[in-house]
Formats: sequence, C-alpha cells, structure tokens
Amino acid sequence: MSPTVFHEKGFRFFFFSREESRMHVHVYCGDGEAKFWLQPEIELANNFQLSRLKIKKIEKIVEAHYDELTIAWRKHFGSGSN
Repeated sequence: MSPTVFHEKGFRFFFFSREESRMHVHVYCGDGEAKFWLQPEIELANNFQLSRLKIKKIEKIVEAHYDELTIAWRKHFGSGSN
C-alpha cells in the first residue's frame, strides 16, 4: 500500500508502507521519481531520472508542505515513528 498525501504541480507525494522507519516521502511524476528524507532535515535521498530543476521544485514543495507531510506520516505509521 502506498498512500498518497497530496498532488501538486504534476507530482504525487506518497509513502510506501512497510519501508524503513526514518521519516521520508516519495515523489513521482511522468519523468521519474525521487525520495526525500524529512528528518533530521529535508534532504534528497534518491533521484531516479529527474532533472536538477525538477528536484529543486520538489524540494520547495516539500518545504512548503513539511508540517502536512510529518502529520500524515505520524497518522499513517503511528505517533512513535520518527
């Protein structure tokens, strides 16, 4: 199961269930996908075929939705998750 948190500017922001416990978000668009750590700070973890420009756009969206993403993470995985 991979619940979608939100869509914005052609990107899908979502979690994979049963993955590592460190807080992060996956991002998908038609050109590729990426994974961003949310803690201890926002940081690119993986990039699969996305341009530097798209990565920068995604990072700004993650920053703008940080609270929403961390709340959704805790709701989905439980309040004890990092």
